[in-house]
Amino acid sequence: MRASVSAPVVQLLLREGIAFPLVCGISAGSSHTVNYLARQPDRAKHSFVEFGADPKIGSPATWLRGRGLFDSEYIYMHTSGPGQALPIDFVTFQANPADMRIGSFDIDAGEETWFTKADIHTLRDLLSRVRASSSMPMLMPPVEIDGRFYLDGALGPSGGIPLDAAQAAGFKRFFVVLTRERSYVKGPEVPRQLATAWWRKHPAVGEALNSRPTVYNAMREQIFELEQAGQALVFAPNTKPPATSNTTNVATLQACYDAGLAQAEAELPRWKQWLNL
Repeated sequence: MRASVSAPVVQLLLREGIAFPLVCGISAGSSHTVNYLARQPDRAKHSFVEFGADPKIGSPATWLRGRGLFDSEYIYMHTSGPGQALPIDFVTFQANPADMRIGSFDIDAGEETWFTKADIHTLRDLLSRVRASSSMPMLMPPVEIDGRFYLDGALGPSGGIPLDAAQAAGFKRFFVVLTRERSYVKGPEVPRQLATAWWRKHPAVGEALNSRPTVYNAMREQIFELEQAGQALVFAPNTKPPATSNTTNVATLQACYDAGLAQAEAELPRWKQWLNL
């Protein structure tokens, strides 16, 4: 839900007709990827602001029932069809000429898997992969796709910032959207022994959880180095966002969105200059 601060970036890119040939996203970024490719600026906001008030979004009770603190079955599989809470324009998504990479973590292989548009044949194909990319370990259950089980792509070697996917595709310049302020440094999120014990049947997950702060911080350093070299343009909140990843209070999410919108509007001329528009 901290992606409420970056939703305005998606909206402004769409409003200004700014198109990229490759769009990469992990976790909440995978939802932004879909909203951008489906050209749905309103959905970009609703997904991370007003949707927080949906009583079916999840709770400690759904976590105890094995459905997740955020009920990923509902959020990703039962809201995006016609007439549902957050319908996706799947026709526009498919017709968009841009390619995509959505990252998820294979819990048995201990590897990042990149889903592309070639993997998407139906709306359900798309939803299951966004769900897999966004399923936070310990808070949401793994997602099965074609007999493999996946969790949040932030467990992979990029730490959740898919720069490596764009580099592997041959790109040299990058428009990077972050949800943490520039001064942020990630520390341990789960005690090492707890992560190891919780995932004893899938040790790669415990190892990834324990190493994630180091991996994530290193990726951010790389991005800021690229920015200094003129090879990246980085949107990062000017101050610490008022929302966390678990916030569902709509007023807080709206405040987060408003801050992101004001900053994005102010930075838009710089974006256009860097993109030679």
